[in-house]
Amino acid sequence: MGRMILEREDELAALAAAARAAGDGTGTVVLISGEAGIGKSSLVEAIRRVLPAEGRLLVGYCDDLATPRVLGPLRDLVGSVGTALTRALESGDRGEVLEALRDELGWTNHPTVLAVEDVHWADEATFDVLRFLVRRAAQLPLVLVLTYRDDELSTGHPLRQLLGLASRVGPVRRLRLARLTEDAVRRLSAAADVDAGIDAGEVFAITSGNPYFVTEVLAAGDATAVPLTIADAVQARVAHLDPATLETVERLAVVPSAVQRWLVEALVPAGPAALAPAEQRGLIAVTPSRVGFRHELTRRAVVDSMPAARRMAANRGVLAALLARPGTDVSRVMHHAAEAGDTDVILHYGPIAAREASAAGAHREAAAHLRLVLDQHPILEPRAEADLWEGLAIECYTIDAPAADTLAAQRRAVELRRGDDPRAFGASLRWLSRICWWAGDPDGADAAADEAIDVLTAVGDDGLLAMALSGKAQLHALAGRDAEAIVVAEQAIALGRDTPGTLSHALNNLAMALWGTGDERARSTMEESLRVALAADEPEHACRAYMNLILYDLELLRLGDARTLLAEGIEFAERSDFVMFSRYLQVALGALHFATADWDQVVPAAAYALDSSPPVRCAAVTLIGRTRLRRGEPGAMETLREAWRIAVPLRECQWIGPAAAALGEAAMLAGDAGAAVAELTEAYELAVRFGTIAIRSELAYWLGRAGRPVGGSGLRHPYALLADGRWREAAEEWRAAGCRYEYAAALAESPETDDQVAALALLDGLGAEPLARLVRARLRSLGVARIPRGPAPATRVSPAGLTERQGEVVQLLALGMTNAEIAGQLVLSVRTVDSHVAAALEKLGARTRKEAVARARDLGILDLR
Repeated sequence: MGRMILEREDELAALAAAARAAGDGTGTVVLISGEAGIGKSSLVEAIRRVLPAEGRLLVGYCDDLATPRVLGPLRDLVGSVGTALTRALESGDRGEVLEALRDELGWTNHPTVLAVEDVHWADEATFDVLRFLVRRAAQLPLVLVLTYRDDELSTGHPLRQLLGLASRVGPVRRLRLARLTEDAVRRLSAAADVDAGIDAGEVFAITSGNPYFVTEVLAAGDATAVPLTIADAVQARVAHLDPATLETVERLAVVPSAVQRWLVEALVPAGPAALAPAEQRGLIAVTPSRVGFRHELTRRAVVDSMPAARRMAANRGVLAALLARPGTDVSRVMHHAAEAGDTDVILHYGPIAAREASAAGAHREAAAHLRLVLDQHPILEPRAEADLWEGLAIECYTIDAPAADTLAAQRRAVELRRGDDPRAFGASLRWLSRICWWAGDPDGADAAADEAIDVLTAVGDDGLLAMALSGKAQLHALAGRDAEAIVVAEQAIALGRDTPGTLSHALNNLAMALWGTGDERARSTMEESLRVALAADEPEHACRAYMNLILYDLELLRLGDARTLLAEGIEFAERSDFVMFSRYLQVALGALHFATADWDQVVPAAAYALDSSPPVRCAAVTLIGRTRLRRGEPGAMETLREAWRIAVPLRECQWIGPAAAALGEAAMLAGDAGAAVAELTEAYELAVRFGTIAIRSELAYWLGRAGRPVGGSGLRHPYALLADGRWREAAEEWRAAGCRYEYAAALAESPETDDQVAALALLDGLGAEPLARLVRARLRSLGVARIPRGPAPATRVSPAGLTERQGEVVQLLALGMTNAEIAGQLVLSVRTVDSHVAAALEKLGARTRKEAVARARDLGILDLR
């Protein structure tokens, strides 16, 4: 692969320029992508020869472990970085790592190229660190190089969020490595020391220019003799090894990374000389500090060719060496224990690995370790087994794992604790209540909350009782039972004032209830909840406080304040790896875009929550359906019906109200305003008792449009003004808030044709075809002669409901362009293109760009232009 770097001079020059700029104090992020075997690692290694004399290259590796190493690529830097960062990495404390890393990379006039290889295999704690660095790269003498396989990223892969962040926050260079051209293969063939009779054209034909395969062919010297699969290419080399060398190679192959010297010494008792035949055959590369396979594909091919018994034996050997070394990486221990089938090691180290991962913010990895332990069906004391189930449930709640499995885990923990320590039992019941609500089981949530209070009251533990009371106050507030929530929240505050987490939680619930009653103290109480949570490093409570502050500002149409808080909240949730709140905050971001009629941005944001728990999924589906409705896109009504089906069993006005309002709007736009009167009536009656001002106002308006006027009841909201026929005041409030669609819709209710024509122009500009169609019909009925024709129907005829711009983006995807290249072609920002691509994938029902292109081709979209 080393020869291939000769064909990457343009990319290498870009990296050299970035390193020079970093030396001058302007850092950047470089994203190197491409398929397996394309030469990403070779390019990273070649950076050494273009670095300024005062610069340095640090390289960390993400491994293809069953459960990724926590902070694995950063721990690879130990020995090459200072003592402060080394101590922080050894402690595993996320905050210490971030601060020490910033100091380590902040040497003025000494640029650092930090390369993290195979980021698609990174753990969540590493993603947290990378997000931290991406946001600060421009202010550091740093080139942050990330390599990854872009053809292996699913729609919800966490790397996609990191890539989107990199596009938004600072300088970024995207280097997508292409396969070698036929001319490049010809020049490499001529330069290689091979049989002069080898045909470069044939080499290109059988390898398609993949550098890994080109290397195999040139090494063999005979294009016809080299098989076309990786496994067979590697076997062609392995076949010439003697049995002892083959056994040595297999021992090393089960280690999914370069093998450190100490581990080589443990696995290869005969010493480095025993590796010489494998090195000569081009299978491995030997350095004084480590031994690695020439390529990850080579290592995988060796492992895949091993019989299961030999593979397990090799893993047992690695496991024994790891266990014999103090301070070994528990993630590696767990990987090899699982591969070796060593249940005892899994049971001992699994909880340790889970605690380490959770402390570092790697909650997905923590859950994976706990699942592996429980999959062994251990025979444990009830208390110990309950700890495992509850730990798994809490981690799964944090990462927004499937609700049914999470709820089952916590129910199991509660049953194991029943009849045992009442304090632990009561605390588990409190968690069960929260998880029941999150899983869409309001009856279970109420029952568990009540039992938790009964148990903990009898125990007399004020701290635990305060949290149980706060949980009950939370359920009251979420359901809109504000008076009850205030009473119980104040009890929780009185008992839990000395416990920051409980205090923040209870203040948040009090604030929600004050909000529901229209009390102006609501926002200041929420802000206090947030301050307490942040100061105490309580991620869940801080995320809740951010979420409720944002929803409060959105409801009061304080969109600028909501935008600021969203940026902070999303960053915090991502940094904390709190996936559930991260998804919910993305829905709130979608709601902000919906409010400002930036509809291209809504679906990419809300789509993150489509796999979430029922309450959050309900919000996302309602938002996506309503966006499609206003744009006249297909499938809107089915989506809104689904939102209603999800909302009703949740029995809370915060879900039922918006779903009913959306159905009311859909009925009006379809020309049958009374079609949703039953849903609107049900939701309005609930909202009168338990809804916020905004929900009550909007439902009153849509009920009036459905033929059952109830009036605005004097509520302070533009929808209440519309319900009372005060369209001009409503329009002005919408305009001042920046709600363009609602402003146009209110203007369209004017009896004056000039106002209606102005509304029509606004609606046409937004692409709001359904409402624009109704306004045109009304203008015709009033005898207006000159009515604007409106936009071209390109969007309406797209089989997938793509906008014209999204259709253009798909055309360019079909040409193999990256998002950066598309941005240059269409004169857009990369961030905007990211949003268009995500929206097009969602509309086409595709997980990858390739699937989107194939789906577009099947629908005939690519043939329309």
